[in-house]
Amino acid sequence: MKLRGLYAITPEGPGLLDKVQRALEGGVALLQYRRKREASRDEAQALLALCRRHGVPFIVNDDLALAVEIGADGVHLGRDDGELAAARAKLKGKLLGASCYDRPELARAAIAAGVDYVAFGSVFASPTKPGAVRAPLSLFEDSPVPRCAIGGITLDNAPRAIAAGADMVAVISDLFDAPDIAGRAAAYRELFQ
Repeated sequence: MKLRGLYAITPEGPGLLDKVQRALEGGVALLQYRRKREASRDEAQALLALCRRHGVPFIVNDDLALAVEIGADGVHLGRDDGELAAARAKLKGKLLGASCYDRPELARAAIAAGVDYVAFGSVFASPTKPGAVRAPLSLFEDSPVPRCAIGGITLDNAPRAIAAGADMVAVISDLFDAPDIAGRAAAYRELFQ
């Protein structure tokens, strides 16, 4: 599976399935189900079904048990979400991603634990996590696994992250708050062609 392109992360709020459907129609490479409150098994299963219809991998954020239970394509873990090596053992043949913030040593440890990709951020000022530490673009220069830029990504600044070496850009607000979600996803897709 090639990990390159728009990595859509689900927003909070109403109309989620419709918004995700439009994003998938526009050309998402990967979809992450993220909930600040407790994740909903039914909601996750509905999103997984949408992703299956579009041939897009479905990743669960921070909840290895839910990912395994519903047969998701993988899980993404932050530093407080469990041990990567243990997750790797439970996710045979599935995707495992890790948040590495602004720390290359976390990326090296994650790669050693068997992750499929690493995420650095916040690359730009983020409306979702305004207090997040900022990650320099130099972190995307070289890696044996795909690198994902997250945090404050917009259609205007995404080319800077891609030019720095990001294989994926993770987007919430700039995608799901757009008046034309499918059109915005397609515009991101074009950045990688």
